[in-house]
Amino acid sequence: MLKESLLKRRVYLAFGFIALALGIIGIPMPVLPTTPFLLLSAWCFARSSERWHQWLLANETFGPIIASWEKNRCISIRTKIMAISSMVLVGGSSVVFAIQDDTYRFIALGLMSVGAIVVLRLKTCEKKTVMSANEEPNTESKSANYGDNY
Repeated sequence: MLKESLLKRRVYLAFGFIALALGIIGIPMPVLPTTPFLLLSAWCFARSSERWHQWLLANETFGPIIASWEKNRCISIRTKIMAISSMVLVGGSSVVFAIQDDTYRFIALGLMSVGAIVVLRLKTCEKKTVMSANEEPNTESKSANYGDNY
């Protein structure tokens, strides 16, 4: 039983790092949406490593987004606008100017569309529920209902 628990934690940790890497790659490459991958990495780290989970929460840029998600299951309209805008501007520029092959253009447009749909489907926070970086997320029911919106 102990080995199974340790194995489960290691699998969550590995998936957390994979999701974090994809989220970081998504910053300059808007074909990959950053926000959902960061939320997924926080979800995995919450189940595997308190140290890495706290590291994500302490990040000035992404910490408030993750904390707001953990407490209220929502992201701010500003986060949605930034995510969609970067995908359209940078990703659209790549499709128009950098990608020559029509097959790759359609693949890039498809990936950006999926990313936009994922971001738009996430619940939008009301102004009063957006957390600051210094607030603590609600961790009482960390394991219950954690992945309902995925």
